[in-house]
Amino acid sequence: MKIATWNVNSIRTRQEHVKDWLVNNEIDIICLQETKATDKDFPIQAFTDIDYYTYISGQKSYNGVAIFSRQPLEDLKIGFGAILPSEKVGIYDEQKRVISAVINDMRIVNLYVPNGNSVGSEKYEYKLAWFELLKEYLTVLKNEHSQELLVCGDFNIALEDKDIYTKKKDNHIMTSTIERETLQSILDLGFADVFRKFTSEGEHYSWWDYRHGGFAKNRGWRIDHIYLTEKLYEQATNCYIDINPRKLERPSDHTPVICEV
Repeated sequence: MKIATWNVNSIRTRQEHVKDWLVNNEIDIICLQETKATDKDFPIQAFTDIDYYTYISGQKSYNGVAIFSRQPLEDLKIGFGAILPSEKVGIYDEQKRVISAVINDMRIVNLYVPNGNSVGSEKYEYKLAWFELLKEYLTVLKNEHSQELLVCGDFNIALEDKDIYTKKKDNHIMTSTIERETLQSILDLGFADVFRKFTSEGEHYSWWDYRHGGFAKNRGWRIDHIYLTEKLYEQATNCYIDINPRKLERPSDHTPVICEV
């Protein structure tokens, strides 16, 4: 089974890119982030036409997540509130960033993690609080459900220095010590980075800034990740980044990451 994650930076703008890529790469399941479309404005028909079931949680102009699958998914859960009590979730489901569903006793969790803007800002504090809620969410899924977990998406964190084209200061957004420690505490629940199972060296990236020739100069970051629980990690046969969509005209600034299990 091929499972991909891709921050498309507007599904309506990148509709043909995504459609063509799915057709040419025989992807079983794709998790999309930053779809930037309400549910009623989402171009569902374009993907049902190529035989995908679509599961979406959209938001106008911002955020938004979706899962497309060749086979029907079960037990769809949208937002933290599908698992955690509403009084704990509070405002954190107002932004559409979490969707999950089950196939073949595997729960796929698709995430669009807040960027955080700058260290110490209000958005940074929001990101850290969001991560704490994610930790509780995944803890419940691991402890109270029997499925293995595949957690993927745009995490807006480069966990290691080799995940960036050049080392950043410890207080730089997406590489700050607190962000890295927070993400690592989630992985310590029992998740492993499947990309690193197959590729140990650096200079493999999934996001390049549109500005300053980021892609042409390969000034990239690896911030789109696929994390697996132990059994799935053992069953994984490949994980790679496809940079070809980033070469297209008007591309997303991210490119797909694909895992084979």
